[in-house]
Amino acid sequence: MDDPRLAIRAARLFDGLAAVGGPVLVLLEGGRITDVDLTGANPPPGVPLTDLGDATLLPGLVDAHSHLVFDPHGNAERQLLQEDDATVLARARAQAAQALRAGITTVRDLGDRGYLTLRLRAEFARHAEGGAGAAAGPHLVTAGPPITTAGGHCWYLGGTADGVDEALAAVADRARAGVDLVKVMATGGMSTAGSNPGGSQYDRAALRALTRAAHAGGLPVTAHAHAAGGIADAVAAGVDGIEHCTFMTPAGVRPDPATVDALAAAGTFVGCTVVRPRAGMPPEVLSTIEPYWENQAAMHRRGVRVVCCTDAGINPHKPHDVLPSDLVYFASQVATNTEALTSVTALAAESCGLGHRKGRIAPGYDADLLAVAGNPVHDIGAVLRVRAVYRAGRPVRTEQPQPVTG
Repeated sequence: MDDPRLAIRAARLFDGLAAVGGPVLVLLEGGRITDVDLTGANPPPGVPLTDLGDATLLPGLVDAHSHLVFDPHGNAERQLLQEDDATVLARARAQAAQALRAGITTVRDLGDRGYLTLRLRAEFARHAEGGAGAAAGPHLVTAGPPITTAGGHCWYLGGTADGVDEALAAVADRARAGVDLVKVMATGGMSTAGSNPGGSQYDRAALRALTRAAHAGGLPVTAHAHAAGGIADAVAAGVDGIEHCTFMTPAGVRPDPATVDALAAAGTFVGCTVVRPRAGMPPEVLSTIEPYWENQAAMHRRGVRVVCCTDAGINPHKPHDVLPSDLVYFASQVATNTEALTSVTALAAESCGLGHRKGRIAPGYDADLLAVAGNPVHDIGAVLRVRAVYRAGRPVRTEQPQPVTG
């Protein structure tokens, strides 16, 4: 098409906050949304029109917690210690494309090796801007290697830092590399051999110093935290987000009401990484799942900004296109369908620092769009029935005929 404009018609709309009855006509130009028409009007003369029929148009989904360098069917520690950059980068590129085809148009990568996702970030941005030869991919928000202790959770990604001085140096390294945010492993994790998810890796003073340094450089901080004490320390340190937020204690999974109140008062985002009980799970993991979901629902009711996300890449049940399926489960456990949809669009975009341009269908926002068959406000499973995906106004996937001139 020579005309940079495009019109998309659908039966209805979810704008990132609420459902809107149709028919709707969304006008795009230069990778942005220029108008949303609800009058039933035709597009301006000469503007190509794609009519998606009985479909719902949504903002492209935002996965606020992913690991593009992780092979969900491989051994992350072995692969990321042994594979060369070209191999890891090729896998990350393919998995980003997989996410995009599922309607995930923005991915926040919270742990890579060697800042490889920053290369992809630039590559995908060139494509979105019309650059020749660049691959199509989601908008990437990148943290680089997470800051962790020697031998700590995800140590094999290369981001080890012991003590305050090394942690501050690690923040400075990430700022120089051009990351979008800082990720710190405040506690141990479940997927690293020898790591204790119920124990802290940094004390409150170290977390506070790290967070202040990052904020001074304009970088938000999100903290991986399973243990209740580590969560409390990270919140007191002023981090912008908590990933997982499991509230492990020696007596089991038990939320601390004061910490939950502090999360709500500060507006801290909680990345609810969806986990479902499955046969063969270790007993220590299974025992955390039911109270984990009870806690996530309680935090949501309390006003905590709970974001549905995936932790994609960590195991075979977490391919990089899993967000729509995880959203269905999240809605069954935590929120209404409308709230769940907001959690992966407008709210997730805000958690990624992109609330001004992603996660909404409104004039001035990026033309990252997902169309699904049916109405996900009534049937959340409709998010699995992809009709079309647009990234920066360009069709990535569509089941419809090519646009015609109106």
